Amino acid sequence: MSLSDVVGAAASAFRRRPTDLLPWYVLGAAVPAIARVVPFLAIAVGVAYLEVTGRLEAAITQFQELETEPPDPEADPDAFEAWAESVGTAFEPLFSPTIALLVLVAVGGAIVVGVGLYAAVSAGQLTACSARLRSNRGLTAGFAGSRRYWLRFLGLYLLELLAWIAVLLTVGIGTSIVAVLVAAATGSAGAAIVVVVIAIFVTGLALAAVRALFAFAPVAVVVDDTTAVDAVSNTVGFVRSQPLRAGFYYAVVLATVVTLAIVSSALALVNATAVVSLLTVLLVFPALDLLKTALYNAYRERLRPPATPERTLSRQFRDGIGRGWNELVAFVRETPGTHTLVVVLAIGSFWVGWEAAEPLVDLGVETSIAARLEGHNPAAATLEFFGNNWMVALTTALSGLILVLPAIVSLVFNGFVMGIYGRTEVDPTELLAFVVPHGVFEVPAIFVASALGIRLGIAGWLAYRGQTSRTELADTLERAFWVLVGIGILLAVAAVIEGFVSPYYYELLF
Repeated sequence: MSLSDVVGAAASAFRRRPTDLLPWYVLGAAVPAIARVVPFLAIAVGVAYLEVTGRLEAAITQFQELETEPPDPEADPDAFEAWAESVGTAFEPLFSPTIALLVLVAVGGAIVVGVGLYAAVSAGQLTACSARLRSNRGLTAGFAGSRRYWLRFLGLYLLELLAWIAVLLTVGIGTSIVAVLVAAATGSAGAAIVVVVIAIFVTGLALAAVRALFAFAPVAVVVDDTTAVDAVSNTVGFVRSQPLRAGFYYAVVLATVVTLAIVSSALALVNATAVVSLLTVLLVFPALDLLKTALYNAYRERLRPPATPERTLSRQFRDGIGRGWNELVAFVRETPGTHTLVVVLAIGSFWVGWEAAEPLVDLGVETSIAARLEGHNPAAATLEFFGNNWMVALTTALSGLILVLPAIVSLVFNGFVMGIYGRTEVDPTELLAFVVPHGVFEVPAIFVASALGIRLGIAGWLAYRGQTSRTELADTLERAFWVLVGIGILLAVAAVIEGFVSPYYYELLF
């Protein structure tokens, strides 16, 4: 099979049924949202502990007694030193062995959960890609692959880490020895610096080679159904026997990274980088994974891709928009109870945030929607709002697949933060006027995403207990992605209004 056929196979697998693949990649983006549940729970326990023991009230009292503006350290260093000591004294009630233990648990737990989930999701992604390239169901294959291969993926991470450490130690020790010998022989520190610069360049090449080798190792685990060590060995064989195809993949990755860096840098100038993250998750990552999986499957002569879709891309896009909207409407109609629960949680968390902000108000902390809109660029802001909000909706919904809790935590956290913003806003009327036009689309969209996360969590739990099949779970997940497409439509409308209307119209009223 020619290289062009392999590339075409990857494109066909993506276009034929993208919703049979993309949920795995959104789930990958949701891993941080799932892992952050651990520190959020630790924070909740810590705040409860400080409240029960009276430490929180003591700290708030001491902060309220502080001077809001520190003395000038140059004009009166003694007064500044006294002020700094009073700040340290105000923080003292917040520190204890219990709080220190909670911090360790939060950090360690988040790392363990994050790494473990990343391995499981990565295994599911590549298994789904391999299945699509053989005309099989991607989502169901991904579930099986995630369970079967996640420990082997962890093994690959460990092997790559050891390889990086070996490179750094070898080059570092060798460079030190050579630099000392060169400096002693020439009597010049400049010669030693040249050796160090060369060593840095060699180290970069060596680390790049390690990364290039391990890029195909996870695919080898899935396609060959082999161990982590054997996968590395098989990858070496692939690169040796197919250097042009491996080189083609590396070139595509390099070109993609450079392009994304240029686009991100340009959009960063107008604060609109969120849309790049969105495209990376929904297009770049799955396309690159399909390409390298197709190359390795072709090497093993196991490539049997689906036929190229007959519909044009534009037609496929229009049909997808229509289906997404219909699925969104149907989901809302079918789940009134779940949406009622979401609204109650959102209002409750907003009220908690409002009440929790009282000490901040007493300390003189203020937020201002007018200040946040300074330098507002409507077009750039529209892209940023849409990219950020749809990514939040996607990750909120898919994170719920893991025992529901991450979706609820995301909803409650956002409501809590909005309550704080509302309480500390210097001009609540102006904030309300800004929020209303786009909020009538954005807020319901986030509510639907949260309800979707809860429903996915229930479906995942039933599948884990064996009360539903993987096929039924895959059907639910695929339909959920179409609902998220409908949510994206709402958020696109909200972004346009928030970018071009909300910051300006109320100036005519006030």
